Amino acid sequence: MAGAAQLGIELTEAQCRALLAHLDLVDEWNARFNLTAIRDRGQQITKHILDSLTVRPWLQGQRIADIGSGAGFPGIPLAIVEPTRHFALIESTGKKCRFLETARDALALANVDVIQARAELARPELRYETVVARAVGPLADLVRYAAPLLANGGRLLAMKGRHPGEELTARLNGWKVLAVHPLRVPGLDDERHLVELCRSHDKTDP
Repeated sequence: MAGAAQLGIELTEAQCRALLAHLDLVDEWNARFNLTAIRDRGQQITKHILDSLTVRPWLQGQRIADIGSGAGFPGIPLAIVEPTRHFALIESTGKKCRFLETARDALALANVDVIQARAELARPELRYETVVARAVGPLADLVRYAAPLLANGGRLLAMKGRHPGEELTARLNGWKVLAVHPLRVPGLDDERHLVELCRSHDKTDP
């Protein structure tokens, strides 16, 4: 996993084994139902694991939610490299939740919870300082999904492919875009961007 070093992440052997074991589980469950269309191991490492890890510098706080977690990207790779932070994987589809629970238990990720719910209907006892979403629809919808989950002063991180210029012009109803960060995924030529948002009333001064 040399690509992780290019992202400033020095993986331990145990972390490398866990990241690859996650992919092994994805392959195993893909035989039963479709978790991902990407079956080539090299492409899985690039487009799933390394892509997930690109957002690490923008995580804030100790409680992080991954909404629409699916096969566990980006939440599981981030939980593996950030063992002192707590991650909630929020997914509405029952079969995908069973996979996420299986992966969490097989990888012994004590810092991961799996929550079966639609994100906009989830009501955590404690809200999250960071909410991250990968390929979960337009920003105008995403801010609605994330609203019940994000703590005051928290950050919503939307992982996108191409620069989402048109989405940025939509009304975000009480939210504002702080920045659009170009991301570089090692080994990938495709565009990647991270849209960082917060509530309009939050103070953003350092």
